[in-house]
Amino acid sequence: MATGIDARLAKVADEVKFDILTETQELDNEKQIRQITRAFVSDTITVPTKEMYAYAVRASVGDDVYHEPSTLALEAHMARLTGKEAALFMPSGTMSNQIGLRTHLRQPPYSVLCDVRAHINKYEAGGTAFHSGAHTIPVTPGNGHHLTLQDVQANVVLGYDVHSAPTEVVSLENTLNGTIFPQEEIVAISEFAHSKAIKMHLDGARIWHVAASTGTSIKELCEPFDSVSLCFSKGLGAPVGSCLVGTKEYISKARWFRKLFGGGMRQIGILAASAAYALMHNFPRLITAHELTQRLEQGLKDIGVEITSPGETCMVFYDPSSVGVEFDEIVDRASKLPEPIILAGSRLVVHIQTSPAAVEDFLKLVSELAEEKRKAGFDPAQYKAQVNGNGHVHTYKDIYVRGVKPKN
Repeated sequence: MATGIDARLAKVADEVKFDILTETQELDNEKQIRQITRAFVSDTITVPTKEMYAYAVRASVGDDVYHEPSTLALEAHMARLTGKEAALFMPSGTMSNQIGLRTHLRQPPYSVLCDVRAHINKYEAGGTAFHSGAHTIPVTPGNGHHLTLQDVQANVVLGYDVHSAPTEVVSLENTLNGTIFPQEEIVAISEFAHSKAIKMHLDGARIWHVAASTGTSIKELCEPFDSVSLCFSKGLGAPVGSCLVGTKEYISKARWFRKLFGGGMRQIGILAASAAYALMHNFPRLITAHELTQRLEQGLKDIGVEITSPGETCMVFYDPSSVGVEFDEIVDRASKLPEPIILAGSRLVVHIQTSPAAVEDFLKLVSELAEEKRKAGFDPAQYKAQVNGNGHVHTYKDIYVRGVKPKN
């Protein structure tokens, strides 16, 4: 016969239990995977395959705060791959960047110089100011593509003027908006920065795309930098994770900051193994994604759509107003197709699970909308003349239109 405590424990256990598989049974994973093949919002939406799952469950099961074997093995590989002394697995690219910067920044006042479009400047919730108390110097590239040595020299803060925050880190991003940063320019900036005792950090979340596109080794791409953040969960298709690399002393301090930030993780061997699987099997697939991106860009050009940032790797930024169409019209019409296409604005991201049919369906949709506008009286030539005559052609404009949603 159950005692009073047994009855109470049974009641608590009944309250605690939760069968997530039953609760989410209607969420058909196969359907979700098909949707992902027709989504252009990001490459973070890629999903683990059954083969990746099968590989991951064979990993070790230790606690990473107490040095998990599979994770240590991945970190050692990443250090060798990048030509650095040590590496540290992180739960996200944002944490990898922010801890990477914080570890360099010892004593304020200081500043971090970066591209105005950089992820650390625009899409990390003000983390550099919050976590490091650092002033950010966002610089608009004079050539509209990438920062140059001249851009850096013109904006870097040197000396001991008490009115300013000396630059301690130059942070570059490669790729940025899907475009490749010329390596020779990176080397020139690095040589200048190091001559002024300024550290170099690379947000290399998608550095894999640069290596795949140019055939340049990861080690060579990382060599000019004191620290590099590399993502596994974007182009490579792992479910979670990034890696920060640098010297042994640097990574030792970064590990301490990771714990302080709440990023010390436990049994993450399955995540490390998923990243390893992605390195083995998914890196070669980036070339196909690049080819599909080129098809997407050329198709838009053929329709007459303005390309605001070229699809050098896995992204295309576009402006449909050149054919009289608005983003919300495209997003709404795409959401109502028999097989919907998921969009969110001006950025189109092609990933390793993007369907070629989705690209063709998207181009067909844009072409149909452009034709409708033309028949309604829109004149692309007149529009182009107006834009080129407004006197603002060289004014910086944020090409990243985000958060566009379908109509009700």
